[in-house]
Amino acid sequence: MHEALRQMLLRYRPQRLEDYTRALREILQEISLLGLWRSKFFEKAAFYGGSSLRILYGLDRFSEDLDFSALTPMPDFDWARYVTALEKELLAFGLELHIETKDKALDSPIRSAFLKANTLRQLLVIQADRDILDRVPSTQLIRIRLEIDTDPPPGFGTEVKYLLRPIPFPVRTYVLSDLFAGKMHALLCRRWKNRVKGRDWYDLVWFVTHHPQLHLSHLEHRMRQTGHLQGDTPLSEHIFRTRLHEAIHKLDVDQARTEVEPFIHNPEVLQVWSRDFFLDIVSRIVIINE
Repeated sequence: MHEALRQMLLRYRPQRLEDYTRALREILQEISLLGLWRSKFFEKAAFYGGSSLRILYGLDRFSEDLDFSALTPMPDFDWARYVTALEKELLAFGLELHIETKDKALDSPIRSAFLKANTLRQLLVIQADRDILDRVPSTQLIRIRLEIDTDPPPGFGTEVKYLLRPIPFPVRTYVLSDLFAGKMHALLCRRWKNRVKGRDWYDLVWFVTHHPQLHLSHLEHRMRQTGHLQGDTPLSEHIFRTRLHEAIHKLDVDQARTEVEPFIHNPEVLQVWSRDFFLDIVSRIVIINE
């Protein structure tokens, strides 16, 4: 096994099959970020979303995909420009993945690509235990989506954070107050039909605990872009808190708890979840408009 892979795997101390597959997914994510940096991707885009919180800021839940935002509108963006660099980087570590780009929807600024690999083959590369390997179907695939918003709402800030493995390298990302604004947009405006995305509510608790500052004007830009805020009235703190309280009163807490459980190590932390719990913690959000 490549020494850098061995060092990356040691962080996880995997015991179960799900430990190995989670570790493998994050190793693939971080090596992909390295490949994107080498191809100068972060001169044009920033990392954001749940995976950026997990990888760069220490969010204690797993995230499946890699989400990015262009720094300025890029209607001609094409993932195909970066496929070779990604495949070359992964192959250098002995990891064989196939990368597929998705034809863009005519009315969407989102561009997607997918990393696909045979799970068993990659677990062999990171030298998973034999009893683990015996439990993996030979046809099972690991799949990671890369997604970029080519028409980002304005008013966000970025910073550079450094990863140390597999080698030290920089990654441009949203600042935390704007990541919080993006998370609140997802929580207030995302529609999953009748399902609840408990991961959004878990991340809300993380933000309130670790970084309660929320950039309200960036949230306003996001809501106007998606049509969830209209007219001339600005998004005031009162309007934001009213909408957040309404979302909490409508929340199916049990469904939210069930959705997020597979992505965290310790489901016991979810026992305290209730509408009263969320109403209490959101009072601690600090609004900034700098």
